Amino acid sequence: MVNPAAEAYKRQQIMTATPEALTLMLYNGCLKFIDEGSAALEKKDYENTNTFFQKAQAIITEFRATLNMDYEISHQLMPLYNYAYDRLVEGNMKSDPAQIQEARDIIQGLRDAWAQAMKKARQEKGVQKGNAQGDSYVG
Repeated sequence: MVNPAAEAYKRQQIMTATPEALTLMLYNGCLKFIDEGSAALEKKDYENTNTFFQKAQAIITEFRATLNMDYEISHQLMPLYNYAYDRLVEGNMKSDPAQIQEARDIIQGLRDAWAQAMKKARQEKGVQKGNAQGDSYVG
């Protein structure tokens, strides 16, 4: 049973999140769907396996569609997204946990890098804000 209050809270979080936070949520969702698909695969529940992996694939498709190819980093991310997507499709079709794990490892690495970049950006923003207000102390 779905808790209406929890659903409303989740919806509010999404509606008020920054683009950076939404990206992190998508990475986390993708990993969650891969994990749920892997658990279903272990149980030989192929219908749910397929459903969860398709949800993860949809997130990766969204990542690919929204890359701004004006930036060099996008040219490095696209092959990673393509490879992870292909591993999910192949792993799903062949019920191959090794290929699924390979896709998961790629997404986990990208998620961790994104989280680290967000943390660094927040720290730099805090330093800039402090400098602009004259609050920083250099000893």
